[in-house]
Amino acid sequence: MTSIIDSHHHLWDRSVFAQPWIDPDSMARINHDFGLRELEPLARAAGVSGTVLVHALPSIDETIHLLEVAAASELIQGVVGWLDLTADVTAQVERLRAGPGGELLVGIRHLAQAEPDHAHLGRTDLRRGVAALGDNGLVLDLVIHHNQLPGVVGLAADVPNTRVVLDHLGKPDLDSGRIEEWARDIAELAAVPSVTAKLSGIVTEADWVHWTTDDLRPAVDHVLSTFGPRRLMFGSDWPVLQLASDYGTWVATVRQLTASLDTIERRWLWADTARRVYRLECPSSTRSAPDTGPR
Repeated sequence: MTSIIDSHHHLWDRSVFAQPWIDPDSMARINHDFGLRELEPLARAAGVSGTVLVHALPSIDETIHLLEVAAASELIQGVVGWLDLTADVTAQVERLRAGPGGELLVGIRHLAQAEPDHAHLGRTDLRRGVAALGDNGLVLDLVIHHNQLPGVVGLAADVPNTRVVLDHLGKPDLDSGRIEEWARDIAELAAVPSVTAKLSGIVTEADWVHWTTDDLRPAVDHVLSTFGPRRLMFGSDWPVLQLASDYGTWVATVRQLTASLDTIERRWLWADTARRVYRLECPSSTRSAPDTGPR
């Protein structure tokens, strides 16, 4: 069985950091604390050998905490945190790297979907910060609404020194099934060689109760044909995943959706793309080395 790197999951303890984005009514399934004690048996049962922990809040203090959690874990191999991309990025990176687990910082995620101005990805100060991430050997993760994809295309093309990871395939509207514009924009984004995408988070873009594998297949087939498995990486989006599915079911679903891949392609999608892009399992002294792997 192919080894798995889960490139996208969260952990939170609401007594340490409240999670105000969780609606207690519609999101009751995840209105709980989720830590390594809950994750580890699920991940191990699925064949996961390593993970990338992603922040849940736009908070540098939460990122510092997550790095400390990662430093004490044998499972977590990297952390994608948060910082203010419009401020002094290098100074913030130095602060994060100076603390416990700082060597595990592999990327920074920008919550573009929360920005009211969908044109903000073109802002000069934001692009300056994105370029600084690349200068510091870090990846930019982006979580967006699908109608923001053209802005991602422009940003990635204009700042080619920074590797960009598109979370959750850019959130296609799988609930309605209307993905024509998303498909067009994804094809354009896939033409930018510095971009990879996460096969994660799409089950919660479908009908949470009645989704089927076939509902997801058009989007997955499209990214397999545009990005290809060497530029796609598996992610669980746990525990947000639990709004619509569970860890084991999601892994089985992705296996079914990618069953046509050969052995080498499966290795890329399930683990090697994440290892390459996030430079996992390497000493901290080499994390900022140039990425010379396949695009």
